[in-house]
Amino acid sequence: MASVKATPGHRAAGWRPTPLLATSLALGLLAALAVGPAWASAALPEATPVAGVTDPATEPEPDPETTPAEEPTPTDDPGGDPEPTDPAPETTAPPPETTPPAPVTTTPDVPPAPTTTAPGPGATSRPPTPRPPVPPVRPPAPGPEAPPPNPLGVQVTTEDVTVTGAYWNAASTITTLRVTVTNTGIAAQRIRLSYRLPEGLTDAGTKGCATTGLRAYRCGAWTTAPGARFSSLLRLRVAGNAWRQMPLSGSVQVAAEAPGVAGEATDDQGFAVLFPPGPPVSGISLDADEVAFDISGAPSTLTVRLGNTGEADAAGQVEVVLPAGVSVPTPPAGCVAVDTTRTRCDAGSVAAGRTVELRLPVEATPQAQREAPLSGAVIGQLDPRRGPTRQVQMSFRITAAAALATPVVSPPAPTGSQGVLSGGGASHDGPMTSVERTAAILIGVSALLVVLALVLATTSLRRRLSDRVAGPTAAPTD
Repeated sequence: MASVKATPGHRAAGWRPTPLLATSLALGLLAALAVGPAWASAALPEATPVAGVTDPATEPEPDPETTPAEEPTPTDDPGGDPEPTDPAPETTAPPPETTPPAPVTTTPDVPPAPTTTAPGPGATSRPPTPRPPVPPVRPPAPGPEAPPPNPLGVQVTTEDVTVTGAYWNAASTITTLRVTVTNTGIAAQRIRLSYRLPEGLTDAGTKGCATTGLRAYRCGAWTTAPGARFSSLLRLRVAGNAWRQMPLSGSVQVAAEAPGVAGEATDDQGFAVLFPPGPPVSGISLDADEVAFDISGAPSTLTVRLGNTGEADAAGQVEVVLPAGVSVPTPPAGCVAVDTTRTRCDAGSVAAGRTVELRLPVEATPQAQREAPLSGAVIGQLDPRRGPTRQVQMSFRITAAAALATPVVSPPAPTGSQGVLSGGGASHDGPMTSVERTAAILIGVSALLVVLALVLATTSLRRRLSDRVAGPTAAPTD
């Protein structure tokens, strides 16, 4: 059979696309390699985040309170000197709390540069390993400077005025109110103390304190060191008929100032006057739990228990009296709101020797929670079928976590970028930078080269397929 010869044109057509395809692929690969670093750098901000790690400072344990022999002496006259009936109020002044020293920052050890020696005869010299480049540290963008910390600071806490059962057999009762003051600033301060008493309570001759009218009293000033704390006992007299005015609450205020520092720091704290159930009456018992509001300020619950300790069944009734700002938002079944601070509940028939329990929802305004602790009152009554009506009343305590919360002062957050990329990525709505424009151009050129290479490869493949379909042409026989 005669051999088939391909024409020179077909051979040229079969070899022509191969160099062109290889050239296009090489150009596309080079463009991709050139674009890769620029593309990666364009996706990240120019600055490299630098994370600093510091060891947390260890806070010292608070010093235990010690009781000195004498109280802090006021440095000025409060304006009066009432005759004291007892020795000076007890005070407590522990040594000032010391601030832990700042942690010592040490420079990290830098490994020494490798020393190079001339290679001996026959040895192969190895080039030194280049050190990785250190990323540049970019200073934070300028922004508003944080205000300097206030060197003044003061805090006051109080305990309750608790009246014992002996109150019901006395014309009046003398009790005490413990007040604790702490210098929370960073400078020596002069702290002034004042307090306001509710109706039915008067000062019983606290040394260094004098009345300013309207049941308000002002004491002298104490000079305290930073971190110093002292306690003082205020002597108070509770009138024999003060229980008729319950609930009763008062407040204590402190103000601190320092030489050369403008303004003053203030704080205030309320206190509750708590009476036991009474006046004592046989055949009835009354008890109420404390009401506590958590830091969220959500409504709480008041639980009241009314007991019949007599020998006959009786109709029970409970009346709850709350201070201003505290109320029962939705009275439960059997209860009705008499006014904004008074709610009356029908306890039904209470059998002899039995106790009924009532639960009422209670809410307080933010201002009332800041003034806590406060006190409320409960009045219990039993009306038997035969015999006189029996009635007693008592106080209960109202506390709130918001009264002890201290606002946290923090520097304002930066409004501009600080060179740190957030976990969710960065958004960019402004005009493109020069790096981003260059990256976009290179990406476009690379895409065009890849498309061109694909077109050339497809064209070459189609030509080869068409040549195979046409088949070889046979040469004429002799």
